[in-house]
Amino acid sequence: MSAAGTCYHCGLPVPAGSTWQAMVEGSMRPMCCAGCQAVAETIVASGMSDYYRQRSALPESPADAALPDELSLYDRREFREGFVREPVPGECEADLVLEGITCAACVWLNERTLAGLPGMRAVHVNYATRRARVRWKDGDAAGEQRLSAILAAVARIGYRAWPYDPQDAEGIAKRERREALWRLFIAGFGMMQVMMYAYPAYIAGDGELSDTAAAIMRWASLILTLPVVLYSAAPFFRRAWRDVWMLRLGMDVPVALGIGAAFVASLWSTLSGSGEVYYDSVTMFVFFLLAGRYAEMLARQRAQRGAEALARAVPAFARRVDGQGEVHQVPVAVLAVGDEISVWPGETIVVDGVVVEGASEVDEAWLSGESRLLPRAVGDAVLCGSVNSASPLRIRATGVGDQTRLSTIRRLIERAAMERPRVVQQAERVAGVFVASVLLLAAAAFAWWWQHDAGRALWVAVSVLVVSCPCALSLATPAALTVAIEAMRRHGLLVTRAHAIETLGRAGHFAFDKTGTLSDGAMHLRGLSCAPGVMQADALAIAAALERDAGHAIAAAIIEAAPAARPAVEDLRAVAGQGVVARIAGRLHAIGRAGFVQAQTGLTEPAPWMPSGGSEVLLASEEGWIAAFDVGDAMRPDAPALVAQLRTEGGGMSVFSGDAVAPVNALAQRLGIADARAAMLPEDKQAAVRSLQNAGKVVAMIGDGVNDAPVLATADVSVAMAGGTALARQQADIVLLQDSLARLGEGRVLARRTLRVIRQNLGWAAAYNLLSIPAAMAGWVTPWMAGLGMGLSSLLVVLNALRLSR
Repeated sequence: MSAAGTCYHCGLPVPAGSTWQAMVEGSMRPMCCAGCQAVAETIVASGMSDYYRQRSALPESPADAALPDELSLYDRREFREGFVREPVPGECEADLVLEGITCAACVWLNERTLAGLPGMRAVHVNYATRRARVRWKDGDAAGEQRLSAILAAVARIGYRAWPYDPQDAEGIAKRERREALWRLFIAGFGMMQVMMYAYPAYIAGDGELSDTAAAIMRWASLILTLPVVLYSAAPFFRRAWRDVWMLRLGMDVPVALGIGAAFVASLWSTLSGSGEVYYDSVTMFVFFLLAGRYAEMLARQRAQRGAEALARAVPAFARRVDGQGEVHQVPVAVLAVGDEISVWPGETIVVDGVVVEGASEVDEAWLSGESRLLPRAVGDAVLCGSVNSASPLRIRATGVGDQTRLSTIRRLIERAAMERPRVVQQAERVAGVFVASVLLLAAAAFAWWWQHDAGRALWVAVSVLVVSCPCALSLATPAALTVAIEAMRRHGLLVTRAHAIETLGRAGHFAFDKTGTLSDGAMHLRGLSCAPGVMQADALAIAAALERDAGHAIAAAIIEAAPAARPAVEDLRAVAGQGVVARIAGRLHAIGRAGFVQAQTGLTEPAPWMPSGGSEVLLASEEGWIAAFDVGDAMRPDAPALVAQLRTEGGGMSVFSGDAVAPVNALAQRLGIADARAAMLPEDKQAAVRSLQNAGKVVAMIGDGVNDAPVLATADVSVAMAGGTALARQQADIVLLQDSLARLGEGRVLARRTLRVIRQNLGWAAAYNLLSIPAAMAGWVTPWMAGLGMGLSSLLVVLNALRLSR
């Protein structure tokens, strides 16, 4: 699609005598240069000529898209260590910035081109951020790919790609703010000056303003309005043209029509010396609309800045300690697991690790949102991105680069940014229908007034176009969700999928795992019952001697509580999942499950002093029962408050656990949860969630273990504990950055507030349009009033969304 005499690919003029052509869609198309010809032929040869039917804007000319000689540097491991990840051996992943993306068809073309390369595993292009995430099998063999070839493939179709750098992203955001602020300033300055010239015409009586003075003021207003229309309002016209080209109705179409119609009519009146002018309405409309969009941009960038700040939290260099104890400054990218680094007070820790020397306090505000300093000593774990505040530390790395918690959180944030929740898609569809309706109403109003009062027909139609506010309708939901995602992060909840906030607010049933979720997951000896005449210390010593090599959590809890002096054992034999049997002083002893102990010792009936509940850890000899151990994990202190909050809100609750019946029922009774199910396999949990969903419930699942990953993926919204497994965190829609259920309660409140704000925004946008459009059609709203109303309407929904950040 191109005008006569223009390049079919990029739209630039074709030089006189040019012979560059390319066969596209069965016809020879003119090209302005060899670069465009090569790009067009590449697109057609790749079977992607649909690009020319789908594009909504022209790409940049590929004249400057020659490949730099340094492109092969991106294949060198030491050069790309800072931005290329290896999620699995042999496969690489990187984030790229794409230059030249102008419309959805550009996204489609780049995705198709890259996906067709050998060795490509995944490609996703984010239109909003102009970033592409690519994963490929790295190498030179068949079925493999090199990063330089990926960048070259992008260049061949007329675009440029380079590795994503957070510093570049912040620079782009600054340029976007600066450009938007200049457009707003020009519009505001022009509005004030034009109003100065329009005011005399409003207050002058009949015959008080001469024709010469009126003409001078009109021409002065025209000169002042031109920069507003040609510069400040230019993005509206570009986007409207893109929408028309794609045969769709975006929210910029009525905006551009309103501005353009009012300006053209005013220009004709100025040139002809008759009729009304609307320069004041045009400039005021552009100013207020730009003000609303500038506020929305600031809110969006502020939310994105939190994720970008994580990327900039780690410095580029660290002090590595070698085997001789000497310290060397090295790039962070070359650190490996097992390396030891020295971190001085005030410096940022660049690895996940364990303190091996020193004692200090660290600031983990990036993770928890709290500035409270946390003590760290030898043996304590520290996280990448934390700040050492008090004394020097020596740290052994357990995670570096993409293995750190900080890097994982960054990737999850980026995943959320790439998704569009269902509620946003629905709002966009409604906005499209709304725009079509507004255009029809404006045309009907113009036709009616043309028959009854032709002099008012144009400004009534312009008022209808201008006063309608698809902008507020389209901003109502994404503005609230953008602010809420950042507010959630500050409250210690990481939203990893965009639908999570909406679904968490609507959830009507909450299913909890037990161990590691409602309980802390750490086994403790909570109680000990001994047979008459048996001392607790003796029972603990015997149990610890039997469990010395068991290695599981229950054994560790008993050994930790036992005295140091323990009897010698002989013929020790462990049965996995059942218990341990051995001889002490020639007599047979057994510890473990009741059935196992009875089978080994010949005992048949439990003793009357044995308590019920807790883990079934019993100790006996062939002479009789010795002791019963209550071993289990402690309930999280904030679990009762969360359960009480959810019960007050009317939410149903269940406990789905793989633990034994007795401890699950005991914990559920303490919390007042009636539906408690124990000894569940992962597939049992999935089936239970699906059953609730089939009953019409929106289910939220909260878990932490590997066995919770399938059910987390099945639930409508899933929450993973901070201390849970990496698989559980990857499957979850929300990750608690601290192992605190109180954070989930705060997130639930914020999610419900977000839904209220979205409903308020949508309600305001609907009510405003239902009242303002009929008023404009009746001729009660002038264009300047319409511009003010639309701008304030957009600004109101953004300001209402910003309340969520408090």
